[in-house]
Amino acid sequence: MSKNPVGCEIYAVRPSRLSGHVRISGAKNSALRLLAASLLTPESIQLSNYPDTLLDAQVQVDMLRALGKRCEVSEGRISICEDRKPPSRFEYAGRSIRNTLLVLGALTARTGAGAVPLPGGCKLGERKYDLHVQVLENLGARVWEEGNLLCAEAPQGLRGAEVRLPLRSTGATENAILAASLARGTTRIWNPHIRPEILDLVAMLETMGAKIEVRGQESIIVHGVDGLAGARHRVIPDNVEALTWLIGSVITGGDVEIEGFPFDHLEVPLIYLRESGANFYRSGERLIARGGRPYPVDISTGPYPGINSDMQPLFAVYGACAEGQTRIVDLRFPGRYGYAEELGKMGLEFQVVGDMLQISGGRRLKGSDVAALDLRAGIALVLAGLVAEGTTRVADAWQIERGYDRFAEKMQALGGKIEKAGTSS
Repeated sequence: MSKNPVGCEIYAVRPSRLSGHVRISGAKNSALRLLAASLLTPESIQLSNYPDTLLDAQVQVDMLRALGKRCEVSEGRISICEDRKPPSRFEYAGRSIRNTLLVLGALTARTGAGAVPLPGGCKLGERKYDLHVQVLENLGARVWEEGNLLCAEAPQGLRGAEVRLPLRSTGATENAILAASLARGTTRIWNPHIRPEILDLVAMLETMGAKIEVRGQESIIVHGVDGLAGARHRVIPDNVEALTWLIGSVITGGDVEIEGFPFDHLEVPLIYLRESGANFYRSGERLIARGGRPYPVDISTGPYPGINSDMQPLFAVYGACAEGQTRIVDLRFPGRYGYAEELGKMGLEFQVVGDMLQISGGRRLKGSDVAALDLRAGIALVLAGLVAEGTTRVADAWQIERGYDRFAEKMQALGGKIEKAGTSS
C-alpha cells in the first residue's frame, strides 16, 4: 500500500524553452471520483484515458483493493472488478487523501454504514469536512468521529431529502450525488458546484443506471435506484495540466502543440491569457501555443466557469514574468499564497494585503532551494525554475506527482531541463 513518501524527492530545474508536442492526461480530480464511484456497484468498471502514474490515484487504487476490488492497471487504463462486497469499516494504514470522504459516502449508501480514516490531501486553510457530514445527515445517516476515523451509519438505508449546501463545494456536491444514487426516493441538491469533474461523474453514473437531472448551478435532482451496473467510461482531460503547458509555453517563449485540450472547460482562463499576451490558436482538439509576452493580470478565483483555486498559482508565475503589478484574490481558500514565500526565495517581489496577493513582476528570478508545500505550489515553482537564472531545486517533488501524470517525462520531451536529484531528509 502507498505510504507517505520516505525521503523527499527533489526536482532540479534549469532554464529551458518548451517546444514540441504533449498530450493531456485524464483529470486527477475526475479520476479519483470515478474510482470512488466504483464502490457503488458489484459489476465491472473500466476507465480509459486514466492517469495511472498519479500518486493520489495509486493511493485510491490501494484503498479499493483493501475494500475487496480487483484492480488491473495498464498505461492509460484501469479495470475494476469485485472479489467481495466492501466492508463497512475501512481500516487503512496508508496515506489518507481527501477522496476518503467520498469512500465514506459510497460505503454508507451501499452497505448502510461506513468508517474511513480522516481525510488528508493538500492543507489549504481550514478544509474541514462539515459539509460532507451535513450531506450524510440530511440523507438520514448518523455521523460521528471515533479516534482517527469518521463514521456513519444508516441501518435502514439512506433516504432522499432536500440537501441545501451553504456554499458551492465540489466535494460535498460529489458526495451528495454518490450517496443519493442509492438512496430511497428523490434527493434535490441545492447550490451545487457544477464543474467539468462533476459532470464527468454524473455521466458515468448515468451509464451505470443512475437517474440524475442537472439543472445548472441551481440544483441537481437524483432519483435513487435499487442498484447500479458496471460501465465503460473515458476520463475527461485535466484542465489544470492543460493550462500548465500553455503558461509554460508563454513564459519560456516556447512553441507547444497541446493535444486533447479541453477548450470548453477553460473558456474564462483562456480569455484572461489571450488578453494578457499569450499567443495561441485552436486546431481541432489541439491548442497551438506560440509563446507570447506576459502582461500583468488581475484575477479572482470563483466557481466554474471562472478561474478555480487550483489555477491561481499558475497565474502568479505568469504575473511574475510580466512587467507591472499582478493582483490575485482567492475567494475559495483565502490566503492560499504560501507558495509566494517560496517564490520570494527566488527573488519574487510580492506582498499579501488582506486576502490579496500583489506581485511586482518583471524582475529576473534566480534559482534557489525551495519546497513544494502542496501540489499546485509545486508546479508553480517548477515553472518559475524554467525562467530563473541557475538551478532551482524543488523539494517534496512527490507533491507534483500526486496530480501530474508522467510529469517529468512530458517536461523532458518538451525540452524542459528537469531531473530527479535524489532526496532530502
